[in-house]
Amino acid sequence: MMKIAANDLKRQHDIYKDEYNAKAVDVLNSGWYILGNEVKEFEKEFAEYTESKYCVGCASGLDALQIAFRVLGIKENDEVIVCSNSYIACVMGITMNNGIPVFVEPDEYDNLDADKIEDKITENTKAILAVHLYGQSCDMDKIMDIAQKHGLKVVEDCAQAHGTTWKGRKVGSIGDIGCWSFYPTKNLGCFGDGGALTTNNEEYANEFRVIRNYGSKKLHYENDIIGMNSRLDELQAGLLRVKLSHLNELNNERLKIAERYTKEVNNPYIRPLQTRPGSNNVYHQYVVHSEYRDELMEYLKSYEIGTIIHYPIPPHLQKAYEYLGYKKGDLPIAERYADEVLSLPMYNGMSEEEQDFVIEKLNQFKK
Repeated sequence: MMKIAANDLKRQHDIYKDEYNAKAVDVLNSGWYILGNEVKEFEKEFAEYTESKYCVGCASGLDALQIAFRVLGIKENDEVIVCSNSYIACVMGITMNNGIPVFVEPDEYDNLDADKIEDKITENTKAILAVHLYGQSCDMDKIMDIAQKHGLKVVEDCAQAHGTTWKGRKVGSIGDIGCWSFYPTKNLGCFGDGGALTTNNEEYANEFRVIRNYGSKKLHYENDIIGMNSRLDELQAGLLRVKLSHLNELNNERLKIAERYTKEVNNPYIRPLQTRPGSNNVYHQYVVHSEYRDELMEYLKSYEIGTIIHYPIPPHLQKAYEYLGYKKGDLPIAERYADEVLSLPMYNGMSEEEQDFVIEKLNQFKK
């Protein structure tokens, strides 16, 4: 029996191994490892890729969110709209600035339901965090219209949306700030932690650079504000430049795998997640819903097919956020999704034989 992981990062690495190795050696031999030419060139190239005027690298996606809300002035008692079924880092970026997350339930595409945002807006609301979950876009037309109407800022969490578009526009360039993670599992993942912020606002970009570097406009010893140590390092930036040059082909490969799942998995107990009209989907995850999710997961495990739950506990029910006062039942759609969602194997370098096997076993699942 073949063993199929939920994700296999080595497969993708092996495809471009020679390019990665050459770049790593070049960076190591350069003698410059922090805020050098690789970071500068990656920021330029990624800004161009995302159709943004500016890109500023940082140490992680969480740092990008924390910096974004700091620059927007989020402080104690300020409220930020956020989806109720996202990864907890989205919420942490708000609360690390002493802001208050205000949860809005997801729609049928598992993303923030824009039609429910206005009901949650109060005099304390300052921003909307649009999380482009699993690889497709939120309804950015509605979100931007609501933001303009109420004088709110929009932050896009693009950690799972490298290459995603909304009506032809790249996400991360539509709102005021785009926040990116380059965690190794991402479509554009590095070989450790890394992140970035994108924006069309020069003032914001300048503030990002100061905050990420101890509050200094220069490299050393002059500190205008209390900043952070959150710099994308030269080695990761160089390796990201290699992967960025192949990102479209990597995304296209994921799309072909997803198309097979969507077309060939025909099981009444399994509902594939649909893509929102107006968005493409880069399939950071291929997510299905099932009322029998736990049984399905164990069944696939018995055939050594790996799966992952994204995410088993909604943020409002995490122990870390007990102080917000939520209880089970307060956000029923997010809670139901947490009991239903399952991410199928999805990675670059997945063979047709492996795809065949996963599809066959999915179709054979019975309750």
